[in-house]
Amino acid sequence: MLRPALFARLNEGEADIGAKRDFASLLDDLFVASDKDEAGGETGARPSIPFDYLSVADELHSGRIKVSGETFAAEYREAGADLAAEFAALLDQAKQALAGEEAKPEEKLPPIDPDAIAVELGLDHPVKNADLGRMRRSFAFANHPDRVAPHLRQRAMIRMQVANMLIDEAKRRALAGARR
Repeated sequence: MLRPALFARLNEGEADIGAKRDFASLLDDLFVASDKDEAGGETGARPSIPFDYLSVADELHSGRIKVSGETFAAEYREAGADLAAEFAALLDQAKQALAGEEAKPEEKLPPIDPDAIAVELGLDHPVKNADLGRMRRSFAFANHPDRVAPHLRQRAMIRMQVANMLIDEAKRRALAGARR
């Protein structure tokens, strides 16, 4: 909320807010004016690092920033180097977290077994790399923790983690197969 003195300052400077000033400099001036009003004097200073958000967005969307396929593949391989250990730890945590969970007699709990989730995703047969994103979205639509009953949220979170790890591994295999 703008204080009355700050609002009056803004109205006085309305002629200055034309096309010559960008939004970031206007915010900087408002912060400085706010500091002056609070302390009753000149205590605030303009931020020392100017930052133009629009020029950064333009640069990112311009296509001038390129990342080589090899760099990307190396980063992706490095990130998934210890996937098996992560996966085993995740399953152990899931089993511990769900140990006390009991199904209602008429309710069948969705499986957390990686093989069952792989079949549910459709990863039990060869899949194109382009289909993996669609598989991830459709699985998330049906199984996201925000979309299930409250008593199934912990299980849904684990299922989503397992599904994401399976899909990431399938992407790595597809990427490795494409490079051969």
